[in-house]
Amino acid sequence: MQYRIAAAATATLPDAHASWLVRVGLPLLLALAVFLAGCSSFGSDEEPDHTVGWSAEQLYRDAKAQMAAGNWQEAITQLERIQARYPFGVYAQQAMIDEAYAYWRDGSNEQALATIDRFQQQYPNNPATDYMLYLKGLINFTPPNAFLNRLVGQDPAERDPKALRASFDAFRELVERYPDSKYARDARERMNWLLNTIAMNEIYTARYYFDREAYVAAINRAETVVADFQTTPAVEQALYIMMVSYDKLGLTQLRDDMRRILTTNFPNTRLLEEGLPKREFKWWNPLTWSNG
Repeated sequence: MQYRIAAAATATLPDAHASWLVRVGLPLLLALAVFLAGCSSFGSDEEPDHTVGWSAEQLYRDAKAQMAAGNWQEAITQLERIQARYPFGVYAQQAMIDEAYAYWRDGSNEQALATIDRFQQQYPNNPATDYMLYLKGLINFTPPNAFLNRLVGQDPAERDPKALRASFDAFRELVERYPDSKYARDARERMNWLLNTIAMNEIYTARYYFDREAYVAAINRAETVVADFQTTPAVEQALYIMMVSYDKLGLTQLRDDMRRILTTNFPNTRLLEEGLPKREFKWWNPLTWSNG
C-alpha cells in the first residue's frame, strides 16, 4: 500500500510540472517572442516598398520626375531598382547613364565616376558613350570644393593636377573617337583651358623649387612646360625660370641661350625687367560652372 501511495504521488509530479508551464512558462515564452519581434524592427524606419510590381517604364518615369525635382537620392534609388529588377534592356542602360549624372549632381563624384566606368565595361559600344566621356570630363573638371576655392581666391592651376589630367584625357578620348558628337565642341574648348591650367601648375611647381634653391628641379619642371605645352602662355615663364636658374648655377652659356630663346619667341616680354608676376588669383573660367 505504501508503494502504491508513493507511486501515485510520483505520478502526479508531471501534471504539476505541466500546470506550472501553462501558468508561468508559456506566458514568458510569449512575452519573449513579442520582445524579439520588436527588437527585429526596433530602429528600422524603412517604409514598405510601394514600387513592388512596377514595370521598368514606371520606375524610370518616377526616377525622371525625382531628377526634375532635384531629389537626387530618390532618383538614384529608383534607377538602381531598374537595374536590379530589369538588368537586361534599354531601361537598365539608360538608368545607369542617369545614375551617373544624379550621383554627380548630388555631390558624390566618386560614385559617379565608378558608375561611368561600370557602364563603359558593360556597354562599350553604346551610342551614349560620347556623353559618358563628356560627363567624366565634367566631373573631374569641376572639383567638389570649386565654390569654396572661388571664394578664397585659389587659382585653379594650384589644384592637384591629377583630376585636371583625368578631365583632359576624357575630353581628348571624346573628340578623338566622336569628332562629330554634339559634345565635341565644348570638350575642345575645355581642353584648351585645361592645357593652360596644367601648364601653369607646372610653373607653380618650378617656382616652388626655385624659391627653395632647388634649381635643377626647377629647370626640369620648366622644361616639361616647354616640351609638352608649347602652345600655352606658360612657356614664357618657363623659359625665364630656366634662364634665372642657370644663372644661379653659374652656367652662363646656358643662361644666355635661354635669354635669346625667350626674347626671340616673346619679344615684348616684361619678365626681364619685372621678374615673375605675383601669384594672385585673377580669373576663374566660367566653363567650370556648367551643369552638363
